[in-house]
Amino acid sequence: MTDETCQWQGWREATERALYGPGGFYLRPEGPAGHFRTSVHASPLFAAAVARLLGEVAEELGTTEVALVDMGAGRGELLSGVLAATDAGAGNAAGGLPGALTVRAYAVERAARPAGLDPRIEWSDRLPRGVRGLLFANEWLDNVPVDVAEVDAEGTARYVEVRADGTERLAGPVSGADAEWLARWWPLREPGTRAEIGRPRDEAWTAAVACLAEGRAVAVDYAHVRAARPPFGTLSGFRAGREVPPVPDGDRDLTAHVALDACAAAVGAALAGWPAAGLVTQREALRALGVSGGRPPLSLASTDPAGYVRALSSAGEAAELTAPGGLGDFLWLTQRVPAAG
Repeated sequence: MTDETCQWQGWREATERALYGPGGFYLRPEGPAGHFRTSVHASPLFAAAVARLLGEVAEELGTTEVALVDMGAGRGELLSGVLAATDAGAGNAAGGLPGALTVRAYAVERAARPAGLDPRIEWSDRLPRGVRGLLFANEWLDNVPVDVAEVDAEGTARYVEVRADGTERLAGPVSGADAEWLARWWPLREPGTRAEIGRPRDEAWTAAVACLAEGRAVAVDYAHVRAARPPFGTLSGFRAGREVPPVPDGDRDLTAHVALDACAAAVGAALAGWPAAGLVTQREALRALGVSGGRPPLSLASTDPAGYVRALSSAGEAAELTAPGGLGDFLWLTQRVPAAG
């Protein structure tokens, strides 16, 4: 192997190294929250909504002891928020939060366990097995590395290779299972059009869902469906709160929107006989869980001024979580997992 070929890698390999290799972006002490905000960081209302969802799952399972598996747990922010919400629910049943739940919390994350984390949270880089409850993957699949394809001047879809400085070149034709995936889920025809080959995400999601013995699995992400694929792909970089060019140098996040319809179909094919998955916007999902951006009535300002200010702040946070053109446009993929037999 020459020095030149060592410099070039497919995007999947380059992203794996940049995000999760030695000194990789996601292994840094500051964690993702040091560079961008997810719904978890935007408002505690998000964790409270997941707590309500967990309560629904527990009720469906007929139990008060339920597992919550957080895929790509960051630094444990979501699990900490859900545990706080369920603790609050136990002390205030009128608050709309689940009370009297015993939550077995699992954080699945490649980074090391952060100091000071709630001791109830089990931390591992591996999925638990045979648990009953809710698996929740918030902005996880968009960071599962994938290869990129581009159509050349002759109409052939080719892999895109990249160097650590972001320079790209076209390599060999897309073939095998990757070519089959493109043909089914993201057909490319015009020269210059691009796609992220989502097959590794299909496999990752199928493996994650399979950790449940019974319950629900939910993936929340930037996403698109076959009828509306972006013609030039979505690969991007983020650093210090700003979108930057996608360069696999370990200095920034590398992310691409997820073909969630393909992920759903992969589970259906691998686990025949399961209920069909559902796909809705975050706006719809959160409103069903009691998160609304509606302003509190003005009459509250005179009867309970402090309560009015709190309600107004909560409404603003809810509006951000459900906003069109922003977090509200995320898609929620929900897969119900029936008990075996």
